[in-house]
Amino acid sequence: MIDLYMQNDCPYCNKVISFLNDNNILFNKYDTSNDDNVLRLLTIGGKEQVPFIYDSQNDVRLYESDDIIKYLSDKLK
Repeated sequence: MIDLYMQNDCPYCNKVISFLNDNNILFNKYDTSNDDNVLRLLTIGGKEQVPFIYDSQNDVRLYESDDIIKYLSDKLK
């Protein structure tokens, strides 16, 4: 399952969330307004930037919304 690190007021995060929802992709949502989620993000990704996805099944870590959507689109093919 995809882990998405995001913030509610982030338009790029909302773009990724819309894509995930529109394509019925299940994901775990981690809001980085929670300090524990920020620490987890830093541990997995290395920097405090959102949106960030971690696909643990394929060990894929991506930050940019367009890169995230492209990766997810390719997985749907």
